[in-house]
Amino acid sequence: MMSALLPLAADLDQNKVTPGVLGFIVFAVIGGAVWLLMKSMNRHMKRVNFEEAPEPAPSTESGKPTA
Repeated sequence: MMSALLPLAADLDQNKVTPGVLGFIVFAVIGGAVWLLMKSMNRHMKRVNFEEAPEPAPSTESGKPTA
């Protein structure tokens, strides 16, 4: 049985670095944190009550300052 697995082990490169399970866990935690932050941001943005102020009416005077 072990001799059947030997050709698979020959292709294994010991100098190759892979992220592995720990890299996946870290990536998943960062993704979850971003999702929670986006959800919180959307909730806060819905609470914002922004109304643009109307533009002031143009003055009929000849542009003299009213000090």
